[in-house]
Amino acid sequence: MSAAPAAQGPSWVPVTWLYVPGDRPDRFAKAAASGADVVIIDLEDAVAPARKDEARENVVAYLRRRAATGGAAAPGGPAVHVRVNDLSGGRGLDDLAAVGDLADAVRLPKVDSPAVLGVLDGVAAPAYALLESASGILHAAAIAAHPRVAGVALGEQDLAAELSVTGDAAMNHLRLQVVLAAAAAGLPPVPMSVYPRLDDEEGLLASCAAGRAIGLFGRTAIHPRQIPAIRRAFRPSAEETAAALEVVEAAERAQRSGAGAVALPDGRFVDAPVVARARRTLALAARLSSPSQTPTPA
Repeated sequence: MSAAPAAQGPSWVPVTWLYVPGDRPDRFAKAAASGADVVIIDLEDAVAPARKDEARENVVAYLRRRAATGGAAAPGGPAVHVRVNDLSGGRGLDDLAAVGDLADAVRLPKVDSPAVLGVLDGVAAPAYALLESASGILHAAAIAAHPRVAGVALGEQDLAAELSVTGDAAMNHLRLQVVLAAAAAGLPPVPMSVYPRLDDEEGLLASCAAGRAIGLFGRTAIHPRQIPAIRRAFRPSAEETAAALEVVEAAERAQRSGAGAVALPDGRFVDAPVVARARRTLALAARLSSPSQTPTPA
C-alpha cells in the first residue's frame, strides 16, 4: 500500500502527522477525522507493557476493517502508519509481522544502523526509520539510503537524553545531519518531532518556524487541536507565494518564447531547481489555504 493516497500524487508530502495510542481504539476513527495528513497508531511508547498485546489486536482489527472499506483510497482519508515496538525484541518483530501487510507504512523505532533493516524482507509496507540514538545519527546517511526506507524522522527525546543535550543549538546540529541524509537519499523532507505543550500555541508556532528555517517540514502532533497551528506554520507566507508566482510566470514566458534562460522582471536569472521549488511553494500554498477538516477531540 502507498504511504499516501494515490490521488495526491508522488510530490505530495504530509504536513501534519497525528499520534494515537494503540490501546485506545475508540480514538482511531476520531484521529482519522481530525484533518491530519497521516495518523500514526502507536504500539510503542504510548502503550503500557501490560496492554501491548491488546493494542496490537486493536490495530489489526482496525486496519482490516479499513481495508475492507477502501482504506487510504477513500477521498480525503489520511494515510495510517503504525509505530511498532523495538525490533531488537520479539514483540517488535511480531508487531511487524501482524501489521506489515495492512498499514500504509510502518515506523521503526530506535534504528541504529542499516543492518537492523533486514527485518523488512517480506514486509509489504514502506518503512520509516526513527533515529533516536547517537549510533542512529552516525549512520543516518546509510539508513536513509537503504532501499526499503521511505522516510526518516528523529526521536528527539530519547536522543537528547542519551547525549545530555539541553539546547537547540546542539539539537539543530543533529537535525541538520538527518535533513542532509534524507535529501541526499532522495527521501521526503524530515518532519519535526512533537511539541509537548498543548496549551502553548505561540510556542508551537515559533518552534515550527525555527524548524522550517533549517529544512524540517511538517510536524507530528499529540492532539488534534495542534493540527491547525501546524498547518498555519508551514503554509507559505503571502510574500513567499508572490515571489514563487513571479518565478513560475517568468518560466512560462520563457517556455512560450523559446528562451533557454528564465529572467525575472528585475533582471535576475533563475535556474530549473528554483522554478521547481516555486511550483512546489504554489502547490503547498493552495493546499494549505483551504481549511482542514474540523479537529475532533481525542
